[in-house]
Amino acid sequence: MTGTPGPTPDIGPGATGVLFVGDTKVSVLGVRHHGPGSARAVRAELERLRPDAILIEGPPEADPLIPLAPDLEPPVALLAHVPGQPARAAFWPFAVFSPEWQAILYGTSAGIPVRFCDLPAAHSLAVDPGEGEVPDLRADPIGSLAAAAGYDDPERWWEDVVEHRGDTPFEAIAEAMAAVREGHVPDEREARREAYMRKSIRAALKQGYARIAVICGAWHVPALAGPLPPAAADNAVLRGLPKVKAELTWVPWTYGRLASWSGYGAGITSPGWYHHLFSVPDRPVERWLAAAAAVLRDEGLAVSSAHVIESVRLAGSLAALRGRPLAGLGEVTEAARAVLCEGDDLPVELIQRRMVVGDRLGHVTDGTPMVPLQRDLREQQRRLKLKPEALDRELDLDLRKPLDLGRSHLLHRLRLLDVGWGTPGQARGKGTFRETWTLQWRPEHDLALIEHAALGTTVAAAAARRAGDLAGAESAALADLTSLVEQCLLAELPQALPEVLAALSAKAALDTDVTHLMAALPAMVRAHRYGDVRGTSAEGLVVIVRSMLERICVGLPVAATGLDDDAAADLLKHVDAVHAAVALLTEPPAGAVLAGPPTSVPASTEDATPGEGPASAVGVASGASPQSRWLVTLRGLSDRPDLHGLIEGRLTRILLDAGELEDAGDRMSRAMSRGQTPVRAAAWVEGFLAGGGLLLVHDPRLLNLVDGWLTGLSGDQFTDVLPLLRRTFGGFAAPERRAVGERLRSAGTGEREGEQGVDERRAAAAVETILRIMGRTGG
Repeated sequence: MTGTPGPTPDIGPGATGVLFVGDTKVSVLGVRHHGPGSARAVRAELERLRPDAILIEGPPEADPLIPLAPDLEPPVALLAHVPGQPARAAFWPFAVFSPEWQAILYGTSAGIPVRFCDLPAAHSLAVDPGEGEVPDLRADPIGSLAAAAGYDDPERWWEDVVEHRGDTPFEAIAEAMAAVREGHVPDEREARREAYMRKSIRAALKQGYARIAVICGAWHVPALAGPLPPAAADNAVLRGLPKVKAELTWVPWTYGRLASWSGYGAGITSPGWYHHLFSVPDRPVERWLAAAAAVLRDEGLAVSSAHVIESVRLAGSLAALRGRPLAGLGEVTEAARAVLCEGDDLPVELIQRRMVVGDRLGHVTDGTPMVPLQRDLREQQRRLKLKPEALDRELDLDLRKPLDLGRSHLLHRLRLLDVGWGTPGQARGKGTFRETWTLQWRPEHDLALIEHAALGTTVAAAAARRAGDLAGAESAALADLTSLVEQCLLAELPQALPEVLAALSAKAALDTDVTHLMAALPAMVRAHRYGDVRGTSAEGLVVIVRSMLERICVGLPVAATGLDDDAAADLLKHVDAVHAAVALLTEPPAGAVLAGPPTSVPASTEDATPGEGPASAVGVASGASPQSRWLVTLRGLSDRPDLHGLIEGRLTRILLDAGELEDAGDRMSRAMSRGQTPVRAAAWVEGFLAGGGLLLVHDPRLLNLVDGWLTGLSGDQFTDVLPLLRRTFGGFAAPERRAVGERLRSAGTGEREGEQGVDERRAAAAVETILRIMGRTGG
């Protein structure tokens, strides 16, 4: 609200919270933000005062949004942000039990002008960027008053004095705040805010309003109720403030966010309890404990009416013992723990989560100012029957169903836009047709949508543009680009794939570190597989995958040279990942020509010289399958004498499992010969047995080789290799370890495979019975 204030009138002391300027009365109602008692009292006081103008603590740029309030479903929040600068944003939350919200509803229903009177967001966001919150109090006046009254808990004092009363003593609050603020010197931010509030009051007086009501935090009452300083003094405080362009709108809020973070600096830990106090003024304790019992019954706990009656009695007794006018949250929680939950804290935590905090999520109407991206998401949510909720919700998707596939596409697209509404989890079913998500809507998601509004008018278009921007970033690593390809396929963004694949091909051509290629390949193969499963076209992806595999096969022998233990373990992880990925690659169709890249791959990679980039994929044209090309590389590498024992053992096992080796026993015998150090031999065994111990159970020769080598070690040698052996055999499943032990015990008794000792004496009776059945007699 703007305007040039007139001369400063003579105004009496502000201890009562009332100003008289000639025939004009200004009532300053000090409240506690988000206080149900204050909310009821403000509504009743406004009905008594019948003001012709209402000023409310908040950003004045939001004045055009006030008429929308009656159609909104709180909790909601005013969002102020600077376009293009997501760090410069702030929220002003409102619940149904917020005094400011009740003042807005009263004014709009009565046709009374309602305006915000706090420092404009254009200034506050310029002064305090990146906080995402508009702080209020630098001191704790409520704590000071509570301590003076003998309370160690400010929340409990406020509940007893204000929230549990039928009315709010506004004059007493004004007097108390005046006493607390005596000698107080406001800091720079507080001085600016209160100067602008006074400026807004002067503007309303100049406009001729006769009965003005001001709703603000109790702390500000002495500064607004008089005596007011000269207008020139306030203008001097406000002169030269930095300013930014701020845009405002309404967004949904949650009680969970209200409990942990409040734009008014008056965060409450129990919004669900306060909602109950505001909504149920009649017998609130009885109704609360009855609702708590219903929550516990829904979880299968046996809670009877007798439990509820006894818990109500206990809560009342505790309040009487503590001298409280009404049982508060502490008393009803203790009563619920002792009676309803029978001393168990887990059900109490359920009541805390469901009722004390609550899962309420607000709603804004379609008439609320929104960017096209927000409107498209709302339409997608309706079409896909995905309702935003404040509490975590598990969602299982079967991608063979069109509805679930559409939901999957939407959630993956939103993740590309930094809207983490859904978090993917481990699918319960087998195969690639299932996904599991955990959904939880947060108010910050609206801010992310607003910040990405310039990327497109629909979620799909914005996600595709975002993928292109990420692909074109100079800082994008090879692993980032492969992950991006996978995200594009999961999100069904075929329009983004050519640009991302081109960037990937160019990056792969320049990356000379084979371990980077090995780290990137599994994601590429998964992306190719997702494309097949989901019916997504990923033209050109298979060529890049095969090109990367060819470069890996060429560079792996060099990368495996001269490795220490840590480097060998790291390379082994890459080898296992590539081996698993290669197994997923499908064979090319008969007669397919794979020598050249697709149209989505830049010409620069097509024209690259051999050995410098994806043009090395000419090896693919030889007709060899990816699996055979990979196994040939591993076979040639496994014959080298300079390999680290861990790598050699693992390669031997991979080739054996693939049916490519017939001399695994001879290789193990050489690795464990006396010419090898015990440490290298143990590393070889660790690599060989990394795939599991069942091989030793079914191959007596390999088991005897390991057993003979182990028993032939000296005491010192055994001590040296013990950590490696523990790591190796500790990785076996318990049944595998038991089966290996039984084999060794059987071999130790001298029994041959398949034979067991026979007790002739115990078998004699059975033999005689069989002979008689057969018509023969023993002898």
